[in-house]
Amino acid sequence: MTTVFETRAQPTTTAIAHLNVHVFGNLTVRRGSVVLHSHQLGGPKPRQILEILLVHLGLPVSKDRLIELLWGSNAPVEALPTLESYVSVLRRHLQPGAGKFGPLQTTTGGYVLDRDLVDVDLDQFDVLLQRAQKTVPSLAYPLLLRALNLAKAPLLGDELVPAWAAEARDLHAARLTGARILASETAAALHRIDEALEFANRALADEPFNERAWTALILGLETSGRHTEGLQAYDRCRHAMRNELGCAPGPILRAAQLRLLNATADGDGDLADVLSALLMLHDRLRLSPASGPNIRPNARAASILARPQPVAESIREATDVVTSFLRRAVTHA
Repeated sequence: MTTVFETRAQPTTTAIAHLNVHVFGNLTVRRGSVVLHSHQLGGPKPRQILEILLVHLGLPVSKDRLIELLWGSNAPVEALPTLESYVSVLRRHLQPGAGKFGPLQTTTGGYVLDRDLVDVDLDQFDVLLQRAQKTVPSLAYPLLLRALNLAKAPLLGDELVPAWAAEARDLHAARLTGARILASETAAALHRIDEALEFANRALADEPFNERAWTALILGLETSGRHTEGLQAYDRCRHAMRNELGCAPGPILRAAQLRLLNATADGDGDLADVLSALLMLHDRLRLSPASGPNIRPNARAASILARPQPVAESIREATDVVTSFLRRAVTHA
């Protein structure tokens, strides 16, 4: 279906207004040197009409749909003329002296904001994110920082009650989390590990069960050499996914856990000794004839397996290490 715009000649005495609009936080409309705030647009309903059209920038919204969003099942008897009067009020504020000509245009059965005449920070966020997704890390990272800087405040801060605003916030929240995860992955690729970890943690604050966010965090901790923190993060991830989603982390995270275990076991201290002993016992089981294909043991476990001592003695030594650690842990509990 082709959208039809009114084509009558535009007035020559009034310049077409170009609007710059912020919908993150409180609504602000800038028209040249004039700045209009949310209370300066003719009332709550005209303001909400503008916000709905801003969220759907460049897409026509029918009058019937606007009536449904504005009033739900409580629409007044004269809903259509009331809506049209609100639009007239809104036009007087947005494009004074231009009537129906300007950013707020009439389509067949509805209204639309002309994308060429309106800049919206929400739209800019989406454009920057799309550009970042299609380019290399060195170019993507500044785009992502700009997008995330735009979205510091909540979307549609003046509209806490309407369902349409809550739906718009939910849709944006998913894109915002995706942007934070991509920023984490991109920062890691650029060896900006502290920033990568910060973005991953913000994404997990948004969506605690997002496996891609957990992956970004755990791989970042591994890259930075913080192996114990990486194991702790994996344990939190595993418990969250098991208890809330009924599933286990995927192969990328499981592989990361194994690398973290081996790296920690090859270090110094009690934790390294215990992990080394546990890995040795695990490797011994997997290397036994009944356990299936051989798995290459970690470095410290391999050295224990290579010692010229009976199998029973090496198992007893590993068991003693684990038992001693557990006794000390229980004593200090």
